[in-house]
Amino acid sequence: MLPFRQVDVFSTEPLRGNPVAVVHDADGLTDDQMAAFARWTNLSETTFLLTPTDPGADYRLRIWTPGGELPFAGHPTLGSAHAWLEAGGAPAAADVVVQQCAAGLVEVRRGERLAFAGPPLVRSGLVDPADLAHAVRVLGLGDDDVVDAAWIDNGPGWMGLLLRDADAVLACRPDFGAFDDLKVGIVGPWPEGSECAVEVRAFCPGYGPEEDPVTGSLNAGIGAWLAGTRLPASYVAAQGTVLQRRGRVHVTREDDVVWVGGDTRTTVAGTVALGG
Repeated sequence: MLPFRQVDVFSTEPLRGNPVAVVHDADGLTDDQMAAFARWTNLSETTFLLTPTDPGADYRLRIWTPGGELPFAGHPTLGSAHAWLEAGGAPAAADVVVQQCAAGLVEVRRGERLAFAGPPLVRSGLVDPADLAHAVRVLGLGDDDVVDAAWIDNGPGWMGLLLRDADAVLACRPDFGAFDDLKVGIVGPWPEGSECAVEVRAFCPGYGPEEDPVTGSLNAGIGAWLAGTRLPASYVAAQGTVLQRRGRVHVTREDDVVWVGGDTRTTVAGTVALGG
């Protein structure tokens, strides 16, 4: 039996964020056991806390979707850091937790809320017209809905589309059966003076739920792309609205680093049997 927590991430309201399943003390588990448990939870991500192999890390994390392993993901990073600290984890530095994952070392700042430093983009720049046309088609968008597009991939593979406004984001009705390997995030601005600066949605069928409720890695990519130019250097994004969630993602760009923060709370705690 291993210690287990399920943590709600990116909302101040209970059960309105994005849950992540976190298994502690997972060094003895095989890849097959991790993959099977991730399929069984059927959450967008399930994570496993392990002993670090890098001397600069406080812990090591493996991140799985029902469809396979990811090198990095945002809400699992915040939820796993929360679970590790709550279980008595003591970071080397009081104000920062350092996570080791397949994407490298990721810093998680401790303050009013946890915030991770978005990893560098592994793919950026303009989207090929054929790829953009495919994305527009499967999302059911009109050509006049899309203001800009870019690759904003910091590990999971995101393509980003900037739409004309938040209403266009909320009205989007994707054809999930036509996505192929596409992972796409859409973002649109709310009117000035609104509670949130933008509305965000994330679509990744084949890797987990067809639409992810609240997505840290995507918001980090959007921040790297738009913060300080088309968006303020610091802003709050809403996500999950159409799924009856109330995700709030706090994005701040400091020079070349994008910090993505969100509230975290444990909703389930106990033990889990993964032997076999």
